Amino acid sequence: MRGLEFKVNIIGLSQKAHQFEFQFGDEFFELYGRSLVEKGHFKANVTLDKRETMIEGRFQISGAASLVCDRSLEPFDFPMEIDKTILFKYGPEEKELSEEIVMITRTQPTLDIGQYIYELIVVAVPIKKLHPKFKDDKLEESDIQLVYSSPADSKENEEDSIDPRWEKLKKLK
Repeated sequence: MRGLEFKVNIIGLSQKAHQFEFQFGDEFFELYGRSLVEKGHFKANVTLDKRETMIEGRFQISGAASLVCDRSLEPFDFPMEIDKTILFKYGPEEKELSEEIVMITRTQPTLDIGQYIYELIVVAVPIKKLHPKFKDDKLEESDIQLVYSSPADSKENEEDSIDPRWEKLKKLK
């Protein structure tokens, strides 16, 4: 698989919606990076709707990423369903304005769809990767315990735990 398979010639597109379908696996992640996802199998349907001032890209990605559980270090397949729209607006320079708006020049010949697909998959990976067998496990919620107490509670606890020697000094007042 070469990166050219994911490059779309946008100059040659007419002003209407164009459909592109991509199926890819492990070699895709070797090509675009292996930082968070090393393996997986996906299908991406991309619709590029070219207009006078922009190209609206709708990315519908489904498949599974091979992840490693943070708790047990067991590999597992994490299913993903992604439906995201990115606007490619024409402007004087190429830059990313926000997560969903990218500025491109009118002279830019191609758009690397693979890079956007890769970024959408990586962003969909959960921060805490847990094997499905831990789904109903309550330990996940008890990893962080917060104890709330009011100022009145802390004063009562302080009074209960006063050293007896200080209690005798209080009587001298």
